[in-house]
Amino acid sequence: MTRLCNLDFHAVIRRYSWAVAVLTVLWALLGVQARAEAIIPRPYAVLAQELDRVEGFAAWPRRAEPGHLLSAPHRGDGVSVASHFAGQTPAILTLRDGARFDSLTQARAQAPLRLETGPPAQGIAIAHHRGFASNAAFPIGPAGFAQIEGRGEGMLAILFDHDQAATGLLVHADYDDPLGARPAPRGTVEVILLDRLGRVLARNVTPLTQGITALGYGTADGAPLIAGVVVLNTDPGGIAVDDILYARAAMLGGMQQSPRNRRAASWQADSPAILLAHAWKTAQILPFQP
Repeated sequence: MTRLCNLDFHAVIRRYSWAVAVLTVLWALLGVQARAEAIIPRPYAVLAQELDRVEGFAAWPRRAEPGHLLSAPHRGDGVSVASHFAGQTPAILTLRDGARFDSLTQARAQAPLRLETGPPAQGIAIAHHRGFASNAAFPIGPAGFAQIEGRGEGMLAILFDHDQAATGLLVHADYDDPLGARPAPRGTVEVILLDRLGRVLARNVTPLTQGITALGYGTADGAPLIAGVVVLNTDPGGIAVDDILYARAAMLGGMQQSPRNRRAASWQADSPAILLAHAWKTAQILPFQP
C-alpha cells in the first residue's frame, strides 16, 4: 500500500512538473509580448519638440571620412555611444552578394546595461558627414576602419544615464545618386530597445530610403523604460547616425523638467591624438537647431 501511494505521489509530481514548465514558458512569452507592446513608434519631429537634448557628436574636431576611430565609448551629456552591450553576442551577417554586416545572435545584454566597443579596427568612428552636413557616427563593420566597405556596416549602441520614455535618431543610408549609378535596392535598419536589466523591450525593422530616415520610439504609457538602443543595418552603402534625441533631465510624471528644446554640444581640444577613454566633454547648451 505504501509503495502504491509513493507511485501515485511521484506520478502527480511528474504531471505537475510538466504543467509548471508549460506555464513558465507561456509566462515568459507573454512577458516578451507585453514588453514589445509597451513600445510604440513616435514621429521624430514631435520628439524633437518634446525632448530636451540632441547628441550630434559636435564635441569632435571636424575631420573628413574616415574620421576619428574611437578606442572607447563616446561620452556625451547624459548619453554614451559605442558598438554593443556586454553580454550580447556579436556575429557577422554575410549576404548573397558577399556584403558583410555586424549582427547579433543574442540581443539580450547583461545587467546592469553597460557598453563595450571593438574588436580592434571596428567599433564606431566620428567624422564629418556630407549628407548631414555635420559630424555623425559611423558604425564600423567586419571589413574594418581602413576599408570603405567597412564604414557604416557595423552596429551602434546608445546608453542613456537616465531611463527614457522616448528617443529618436536620424539614419543616413547613402548619398544622392542623380545619375542612378548605384544599385536601387536599399537595405533595412533594425533598432533594438532594451531596459536597464538588458532585457529586449522591442525590435523594429524599417526599410531604408536614400538619404535620411528619421526614427522615433516611445513607451505606450509614457513611463521611462528605455535604457539602451542598438542599431543594426543591411544597407549596401552602410549608414551613419546623427542627432540622437533624449531627455537629459529626470522624468516627472511623463513630463520633462525643462520643456525648452536644447542641443547638447561640447568643446574638446583639436588634436589628432583624440582616442581618449570615454572622450569626456565639457557641455555647453546651445539653442536647438532642427
